[in-house]
Amino acid sequence: MFGLLFFILFTPGVSEFICTTSDLEISYTFCDSTAHSFMFNLTPCSTKNKPVWKAALTWIPRSDIHFLKIVFNVWYDGAKALLWKEHLCSGADDEYSLCGTLKGETLDSAFDIKGSRFEFPKGNYSIVVQGFSDDSENNMLICLNFTMIVK
Repeated sequence: MFGLLFFILFTPGVSEFICTTSDLEISYTFCDSTAHSFMFNLTPCSTKNKPVWKAALTWIPRSDIHFLKIVFNVWYDGAKALLWKEHLCSGADDEYSLCGTLKGETLDSAFDIKGSRFEFPKGNYSIVVQGFSDDSENNMLICLNFTMIVK
C-alpha cells in the first residue's frame, strides 16, 4: 500500500497513479497545462469490506485560500452520475485547516473519505474536482481529473 508521503512537482498532462490493486485502480491528471506542487495519497487501495479511505494532501496553492468552493462532477461508464458543490471556506469561522492558507505556503492535510462505505459497481469512473476562489465559479484555483476503475 502507499503509506509514504512524498512531494513532487507534477508535469502537466502526465497521469499520476494513486494506487493499483487487484480490485481498484485510481489515477489523476490536472485539467490545466500548468505544473503544480501537489501530492494526493489514498489508503487502503481497495473497495473490499467497504473501508473508510484515509486521504493525505500536500499542496502549495498559487493564490490565497480565503474562500473555497469545491465542485465534484462524477461520470460512471460515460453517464453523468453526480454533481455536488460544497463551500469549504467562506472567510469567517471556517472549520477546515486549509482555509486561510496563503499563496506559496505548504498545505498538509489528512482526512477521511467516507463515500467509500458505498458499494461501487464495477466499471469506469471519471471524477472532475474543481476548486474555485469565488462563488460564481470564475476563478479556478485547482482542477483535477481522477480516473477510478473498479475491477
